[in-house]
Amino acid sequence: MDYKSLEEKMDKTISVFSEKLAEVRAGRANPAILNKVKIDYYGTQTPINQVAAISVPEARLIVIQPWDASVLKEIERAILASDIGINPNNDGKVIRLAFPELNEERRKELVKDIRKMGEEAKVAVRNVRREGIDKAKQEQKDGEMTEDDLKHAENEIQKMTDKYIEEVDKVLEKKEKEVMSV
Repeated sequence: MDYKSLEEKMDKTISVFSEKLAEVRAGRANPAILNKVKIDYYGTQTPINQVAAISVPEARLIVIQPWDASVLKEIERAILASDIGINPNNDGKVIRLAFPELNEERRKELVKDIRKMGEEAKVAVRNVRREGIDKAKQEQKDGEMTEDDLKHAENEIQKMTDKYIEEVDKVLEKKEKEVMSV
């Protein structure tokens, strides 16, 4: 039984979940919110962080300073077209993104969205578990492992699943605290 590939898939689920959470706006300026925003740079879809310096000079402000001033308008257009919900402020040299203070209602909404993402991550981990157990049952059916080996494999896969579900819960709890405390 190949536990390593199952563990790699579960690891990947956790990292994708963490990346998604990084993009959730928690009231504090986080440059990761711009990860999915791309501009047309000489005919190629290019992430903003590859054409500009992105800094966070204050807790609720992101400053984007393009290396090539000709892409300033393109960056502004891409931010407006994205769904980050912040209007860029262009002064001709840099673009500023000011993050408004989150109200209680919006925080609760964000926590609900975060929990939904957490549940999706848990489902993905459980799908990997099911895939592993199905593979083990097939190996037992094909005569490659005994009944005892199958039980052992199922227990190992379940332990692995529990560990990763717990990891999702930890990441989720940390993000919830961040959203509610800002």
